[in-house]
Amino acid sequence: MLHSLSLSDVLAEHARSRPQVTAAVDGDVRLTYPDLDARVTRLADALAARGVTPGARVLWLGQNSHAVLELLLVCSRLGAVFCPANWRQSEDELRFILDDLTPAAVIWQPSETTTPLHTGSGTAVWVRAGAEYEALVAGGAVRGFPQVADTEPTLALYTAAFEGRPNAALLSSAALLAHSTSLLVVRQMEPGFTFLDNGPLFHVGTMMFCLATFQIGGTNVFTPAFDAEEVCRLIDAERVTQAFLFGQMIDAVVAANREGKYDLSSLRFVSHSQEWDDMITVDDSPWCRSKMGGYGQTEVGGMLTFLGLAPGAAGFAGRPSPLAQVRILGPDGAEVPPGEVGEICARGKTLFSGYFARPDLNAVKSAYGWHHTGDLGRREPDGTITFIGPRLRMIKSGAENIYPAEVERALRTHPAVADAAVIGVPDPTWHQAVKAVVALAPGATATAEDIVSHVASQLASYKKPTHVAFVAAIPKRGFTPDYDALDAAHGGGNYPGA
Repeated sequence: MLHSLSLSDVLAEHARSRPQVTAAVDGDVRLTYPDLDARVTRLADALAARGVTPGARVLWLGQNSHAVLELLLVCSRLGAVFCPANWRQSEDELRFILDDLTPAAVIWQPSETTTPLHTGSGTAVWVRAGAEYEALVAGGAVRGFPQVADTEPTLALYTAAFEGRPNAALLSSAALLAHSTSLLVVRQMEPGFTFLDNGPLFHVGTMMFCLATFQIGGTNVFTPAFDAEEVCRLIDAERVTQAFLFGQMIDAVVAANREGKYDLSSLRFVSHSQEWDDMITVDDSPWCRSKMGGYGQTEVGGMLTFLGLAPGAAGFAGRPSPLAQVRILGPDGAEVPPGEVGEICARGKTLFSGYFARPDLNAVKSAYGWHHTGDLGRREPDGTITFIGPRLRMIKSGAENIYPAEVERALRTHPAVADAAVIGVPDPTWHQAVKAVVALAPGATATAEDIVSHVASQLASYKKPTHVAFVAAIPKRGFTPDYDALDAAHGGGNYPGA
């Protein structure tokens, strides 16, 4: 264990080296690092006595809270796995997670979806957030625990619903701390950094900043969910350095503070609009200068590439994290030349440990010794990466590989196109031909010839559609086109490997 460093180890070190620093703020709760360490120790003892053993799962069903960070650190201390579930999901979706994860303990907040789950909850120990949770913490003993290797999974985040149901990506302390190290360098985080956890902590985008702030010994401020007025109040009151804010959320904050009621100048953030820029301090770190750009996914701990590491780059996803490798691979596992599209594949310190209870999927996703992201990309002549889109499937026309996501991206840049999907249809000469299924914007007009010509102006000629079908809307499976439905409706087939 000489070279191991877990999240629990970091907390124990902060308790000694930052005894007066505030680690967490949540409403009336204010915890220094020694306070947090003591609570984690007591809670670990209490949960261990209730069956949370190494490898066991602990599920959080609720909104953002300091308890999310505490429970993650508890699981790191015990060698267990913590999962914050998406509390916005339906009862059916949450039941799937309960059945799939089989947690030893569930910490829950009552809601329309979680309350029915509590009835007939099986063998898991259910602890209600609030007074019951606090009693559990208070009842634990202060004692030592065996050190847990930093390679053991400690966080599970549900993602990657390839077949209509999500999978729990397992991330170890080593991966999480490696990612935090990369992020805090690109963001240029310093002591005193304060992060407002107003985005969902079941999402890697919020969790990665929560953990980077924790690693640098900063302060995490928790609020249950995004509320523009409350975000303004907390930035002012806690002198927040960064928050989870994008696009419409920023506009909502501007509207809430239009009269200048709150001082938001401590927020060092991305330039957005003149009103916004006048309220905050526009940050000049590589992360903020690049508009928080890059490519990432849960399985790589958050960000795999950073645009902030490649100013002026040809590839709009930037360059890989210093602690990861990226290759663009073809279907045979060989690296494709720069300029060619292939699957973005990775390995390195920040990568996940596989999906929980998915051995077959894990074997596929780690083929050839690389994690296969399921996304398409291209390495540009300057070595940077361009993200194309989800791979999903490949069309084989003659000797050429055609990726629907690349053609779809070109289709959606046509001013008359609201949405589009691409399928392969049988072709007597070329094995498959490209068929575009297009939904036009309200009031817009375009012919099949217009669509084909537009794609041909952006991509190689062999990638342009041979056929175009116009529809009212593209059927979806989650956020992506339902390709099975499209194949059935529009004659798709002959896919390679089928």
